[in-house]
Amino acid sequence: MLSKRDILKSISAAGLAGGSLGGAAPALAEIADGPFKPNWDSLKTLYQAPDWFRNAKFGIWAHWSVQCVPEDGDWYAREMYLQGNHHYDHHLKNYGHPSDSGFMELTNMWKAENWNPDELLDLYKAAGARYFVALANHHDNFDNYASKFHDWNSTRIGPKKDLIGIWARAARARGLRFGVSNHSAHAWHWFQTAYGYDPEGARAGERYDAFKLTKYDGAGKWWEGLDPQALYAGAVMPLPDGITTIAAADAWHELNDRVWDENPPAHNPAFVRQWYLRCKDLIDSYQPDLLYFDNFDLPLGQVGLDIAAHFYNSSSARNGGRVDAVINTKNIPEDRRAAVIEDVERGFRADIVPHPWQTDTCIGDWHYNRQRYIDKSYVPAAAVVHRLCDVVSKNGNLLLSIPVRGDGSIDSEERRIVEEISSWTARFGEAIFDTRPWHIAGEGPTQLTSGQFGEGGFKGFSREDIRFTTKGKALYAMTLGRPGEQISIASLGERRKVSRVEVVGNSEPLRFTQNKAGLHVDIPASAAHDFGVAIKILGNGLV
Repeated sequence: MLSKRDILKSISAAGLAGGSLGGAAPALAEIADGPFKPNWDSLKTLYQAPDWFRNAKFGIWAHWSVQCVPEDGDWYAREMYLQGNHHYDHHLKNYGHPSDSGFMELTNMWKAENWNPDELLDLYKAAGARYFVALANHHDNFDNYASKFHDWNSTRIGPKKDLIGIWARAARARGLRFGVSNHSAHAWHWFQTAYGYDPEGARAGERYDAFKLTKYDGAGKWWEGLDPQALYAGAVMPLPDGITTIAAADAWHELNDRVWDENPPAHNPAFVRQWYLRCKDLIDSYQPDLLYFDNFDLPLGQVGLDIAAHFYNSSSARNGGRVDAVINTKNIPEDRRAAVIEDVERGFRADIVPHPWQTDTCIGDWHYNRQRYIDKSYVPAAAVVHRLCDVVSKNGNLLLSIPVRGDGSIDSEERRIVEEISSWTARFGEAIFDTRPWHIAGEGPTQLTSGQFGEGGFKGFSREDIRFTTKGKALYAMTLGRPGEQISIASLGERRKVSRVEVVGNSEPLRFTQNKAGLHVDIPASAAHDFGVAIKILGNGLV
């Protein structure tokens, strides 16, 4: 661990206050040499999605952090400081008032005592995952790796392990590509709730822990030598004094620290400098294949461009000039999409898009929520498989989060779902992996709207929905539900000459007829699966 003095000297030498970091101090802030420059024109002109990503199709994500300790769901670290929120109530009941026992206390409670990464990755690989992504940090500003530039990390506190390093070794030992997700660029505003206070009740007006604690308050305590302000990111816009209702406090937060802005905070340049150093350290120390940003653009203006250029150039240098790196970010304007792999969070594409893309979703809450297990309200395996087929047919990949408990395990319901996914991919994965889209994605009654966060009102696919992929001279058709005795495919009328049809994984030919109405294939009961069936179609000029 570098001393504070060394870090401050490095930051000062880097000259990060404005513009590119290209002339920064060696080994700490310089951008790797290579063809990519830290601007959009260079990134979008030179970048091409690597074949490994286009072929992989399916990844699994461990969105695991300190916030999984309470097992109460998403955004716990922010909302435990919002009086009236269910996370606030949970924290008050289980850990005490946030003026006395704040989020930083949870970091010391996180032990990961039942974490078995080898066993989990065996399970995920068996389900068909070709890449694995681990959360490196969240908006809570805690690093899950041996950070050289941030003392609040998992090697010093809580698990006392280099979680990212261990995940990386286990994934690569199984032939999986390895990715990391970085969500920390929004910590500077997201965590401002920790500087607030109860607007109502017996302790109204008393500031929460982040507002009061300094490094010097840790003497004789478990966090001696650590600065709480480094975790909570500094009081740049704390809730103003004098607010006396929960409704008024919520409204203030919504209009101020809840605003999602990808520009660097002009009033907090130190945060931007520190974020860059931490992210570059993450790239250089673990050499991930994929870097996922939870941002609606590259993070924090110019430093995001600097990181992108550094990441791509580093990959090129390691791979003899070939760039094997993937950056995921969201809501990228059309004229920038060629520079990264766009991610669609919990959303859909209506049709095939020309650039490879990814959707990320979760079978439950992003951070583990025990109520999902109790209620049996996880997304079922069938819905995951149908989503995989739909996404892949449209030139995309599916990144699926399996929530991890605070102790590092997954529950029995989650395990059952992953094993059920395996039952389909083991039989029909040929129609998914290493494929490319056909000229249309599919057919059937279900219509989707492109965009982020569209899952909420989605009712699911039907067995009449069919999705297409191709590989070599083969066309694949997948039903999104258990078929009846016959599949009819309207897109394959008699003008497209079919010569042979098989169930994927079985070379026995199936009986079929073809007329103006389409291709009609008889499906033996023994060949079907409750989630749907995939068939392989051969003929002249199909692909």
